[in-house]
Amino acid sequence: MHSGRHYSLKEVLIWTRRDIWLLLLLATIPTLLYELLQWKWLSIPWLPIALIGTAVAFLVGFKNNATYDRLWEARQIWGAIVNSSRTWGIMVKDFVTNQHANSSLTENELQQIHTQLIYRHVAWLTALRFQLREARNWENLVKSYNAEYRNHYSIPEHENKLEDELSPFLSPEEKAYILSKKNRATQIISLQSKALKELWEQGLIDNFRHMEMENLLKDFYEQQGKCERIKNFPYPRQFATVNLFFVWLFIILVPFGMLQEFEKLGDNMVWLTIPFSVLVTWVFQTMEKIGEATENPFEGTANDIPMASLSRTIEIDLREMLDEQQLPEAIKPVNNILM
Repeated sequence: MHSGRHYSLKEVLIWTRRDIWLLLLLATIPTLLYELLQWKWLSIPWLPIALIGTAVAFLVGFKNNATYDRLWEARQIWGAIVNSSRTWGIMVKDFVTNQHANSSLTENELQQIHTQLIYRHVAWLTALRFQLREARNWENLVKSYNAEYRNHYSIPEHENKLEDELSPFLSPEEKAYILSKKNRATQIISLQSKALKELWEQGLIDNFRHMEMENLLKDFYEQQGKCERIKNFPYPRQFATVNLFFVWLFIILVPFGMLQEFEKLGDNMVWLTIPFSVLVTWVFQTMEKIGEATENPFEGTANDIPMASLSRTIEIDLREMLDEQQLPEAIKPVNNILM
């Protein structure tokens, strides 16, 4: 997630520089042929090109709206995870007590149970974000203009190992069990439910509180499922394909439509076709790329959901509920990119 006021013009130009060179080439070739070789038949009336441009503008707008909705839904899901996680923390602290137990536990023993339940939840957050960072065939992180921008920031889930990240929060036995599973986040919630059942059997949670905490685990499953739906179902390929083809059709036609229009302005004015064609087509191509960069909010680009930062915020909040003093630092933006 970009945390600055805006991307600089330099960053945008660097991001689109390959497109600019290609657009410049596509505008220069027909202009040279038209003016130097006198291939006047290359010019096309502007009206049909304008009609295609209008259709392309609608398509690009539709795609950008749809991909923004995917991004915003992903942010809402993680906002719900933040809120529910804090609720989990206060439930663990206030619902799991020895008030109803047949044999009282010491404060240290009770604190250890609270710690296990909260740390296991942090492990769930960790496993979930690692799963959501796994690559899919349709994602765009590997494309050159995105891959080179990754030099400006780091993706924690790509630089660290899941087993190392889980070690502080799970016992060796639980970690080994979780790492043997395919969907690690799902199984961590299953372990939480099993732990709640054992606490209920010991009398450390009454029936009503046990049900409420199980409902919260159900909510975590729902939020995880929503994330998985966005992750595993791309922006429909038929719309993405048609959008891409139509944008490039318009880009190719624009210089041919401008030739005659600028020639009407006087001698040598036809050369203005080159800069104005580049300018017009750059706007359309950049909007297309912006929509593409917003399609997959969990892949790890500079515009994605800052899951590592949100997870760290939750971890700090929950560990403060345990009255811990040695807390990790909040994750800060690197070059205005927060991950």
